[in-house]
Amino acid sequence: MTATPAPADSRPFGARLGDVFAEHGHLCVGIDPHEFLLRDWGLPVSAAGTRDFGLRVVDAAAGTVGIVKPQVAFFERFGSAGYAALEDVLAAARAAGLLVIADAKRGDIGTSVDAYAAAWLTPGSPLESDALTVSPYLGVGALASTFALAASAGKGAFVLSATSNADAAAVQRNGVAAGVLAAVRAWNAARTAPDGAAPVPFGAVGVVLGATVDLAAFGIDTDEENALPGTPVLAPGYGSQGATFDTVHSTYGGLARGTILSESRSILSAGPDSLDRTLSRRALEAREVFA
Repeated sequence: MTATPAPADSRPFGARLGDVFAEHGHLCVGIDPHEFLLRDWGLPVSAAGTRDFGLRVVDAAAGTVGIVKPQVAFFERFGSAGYAALEDVLAAARAAGLLVIADAKRGDIGTSVDAYAAAWLTPGSPLESDALTVSPYLGVGALASTFALAASAGKGAFVLSATSNADAAAVQRNGVAAGVLAAVRAWNAARTAPDGAAPVPFGAVGVVLGATVDLAAFGIDTDEENALPGTPVLAPGYGSQGATFDTVHSTYGGLARGTILSESRSILSAGPDSLDRTLSRRALEAREVFA
């Protein structure tokens, strides 16, 4: 049975993210139904298998972590049935009170990017998520309408900036990654709280900064100790990719307080029987970093 999604929370995304950090900590578990994981979990390599996998991760995450990140590609490879499975997983995650980041890396111009944003960030959409990863390589300005929709609906967006894959440096260095971060900071800074309202701890728009990246080599300035709103950072690379929680502050500096520590394979590889224990342990270890 498909879960009934929770009513959309229209509070600013940055306020909701701050609440998640305070209640559950900074760990985000990826929902990445790799073929080898489906087989290891005893599930069919099919849309039905991805649905079962995703729902089991949601069940384990609820009450233990506050954020999940479904990787859309693992669902869409099964076509319409895969999207139906993803819709069920998204609905179940929202019904469980989890903050959902759809890892889709969409990017385009004009009405095309508007349509992507509407699909993933509009309240009531079958694919409704709390935030969406987006690509800036047609220009950060091309994403302005996505940012505006996100802010108006209490949603968020995470813009690729400095990613950890080996081929990224050739594209993202020489001021590109730093320029993306500067544009995001400027966009958030221009959206101030209404008169009399409490400042929002984080902006609606964040960046993706890989945890295994030498940020200084990409020209990234991590000094943001007192900025309001702060910049949310989706930080993949923990666990199987080699990053460890004890380096969060040295890697991200003043940006650390807004980091979402994303971990997938090393948690999911524990299998369904050990998933609860592994998630609880990793969530505790992530919270200790900010104690």
